Amino acid sequence: MSLQDKLDTLRANFEAGGPPYNAPDHVHEPMHRATHELIASGAAENALKVGATAPEFTLDDSDGIAVSSADLLAQGPLVVSFYRGVWCPYCNLDLQALEATLPELQKRGARLVAISPQTAPNSRRARRQNNITFPILSDLGNDVAAKFGLRFTLPDYLQDLYKNAFRNDLAVTNGDASWTLPMPSRFVIAQDGTIVYAEVNPDYTRRPDPELLIPVLDEVKLVLPPTINLRRHGMDRV
Repeated sequence: MSLQDKLDTLRANFEAGGPPYNAPDHVHEPMHRATHELIASGAAENALKVGATAPEFTLDDSDGIAVSSADLLAQGPLVVSFYRGVWCPYCNLDLQALEATLPELQKRGARLVAISPQTAPNSRRARRQNNITFPILSDLGNDVAAKFGLRFTLPDYLQDLYKNAFRNDLAVTNGDASWTLPMPSRFVIAQDGTIVYAEVNPDYTRRPDPELLIPVLDEVKLVLPPTINLRRHGMDRV
């Protein structure tokens, strides 16, 4: 089953009020309205596109260790996946699909990171619950997401719904009172910093299958670090 098939099944179950969500009927209309408004706003058109230069960033992983995009790009192409948070079941399925594809990405010399606005403890929970081995980075305030053109603010009525119906106060979950999120997206960045693949969707229930990354990476030239000419330095043997 493809990732999108799994997401569609989840959505159908959620909207039918099935377990484990048991969502009441009144939550669906405002959620649909917010998604339609975000689509109609054209916000996704402001996201960085193929050919643009990706912003450099340094963010802490779930263990508080700083991770630099420049350091990762020195090792190979970089796959960056922005997502909403551990509280989003669609995002968790997305993370699981990325993890399943990770060996194929690594075969092609790529590194993979996921970025969300949630705090480090929530990122640790996301890794634990989804058996994730790649880094999940905390973009507090969605500052890096904004540089990629992905940040948006949830409308007031959706903030109320999250807090009162779902008991999900993003000001607490994200350690930030802005009530902003990134539009779910996927980028492949070549080692020179050029974006060679970009997929952004303001509808959080729609995600590209990670297998689409494989042919992209097959086309990306891997730039290896320069090697020392030992013979030139009189060091034929070591």
